[in-house]
Amino acid sequence: MAALSIYLGLAALAFGAATLLPLQSEAALAGLLLTERYATTALLLAATLGNVAGSTLNWWLGRHLERFRQRRWFPLPPERLVRIQGAYRRYGWWSLLLSWTPVIGDPLTLVAGVMREPLWRFLLVVTLAKAIRYGVVAWLALGWS
Repeated sequence: MAALSIYLGLAALAFGAATLLPLQSEAALAGLLLTERYATTALLLAATLGNVAGSTLNWWLGRHLERFRQRRWFPLPPERLVRIQGAYRRYGWWSLLLSWTPVIGDPLTLVAGVMREPLWRFLLVVTLAKAIRYGVVAWLALGWS
């Protein structure tokens, strides 16, 4: 039962880290891997699924955000939103391969929702990017231990 709470906790942390909250899940994953008390595959799966779920929340928020564009509290000036949308149109869904990166990754998943990126393609590309990132973290953590 305690192991299940570790996996769920990692998934929750990874979920939060994928949103616009200033959280970080890579260090937690590396630390758990270094204890050698938990299954590597299960840890990678929990981190990846939690992170993809958080990115999907960003996508969903993006899908519904633009209807508030005319509100005073809207977070982006109209010209900046147009510039961001133009960049997404220019690079397209391939830019979602950068969804794992700090600073730009989380807003990019929000923009994908604003741009009406199909959910199936969003999930495919973002899952691939996030899984590779966590795989590299695991490889580095286990390779150095």
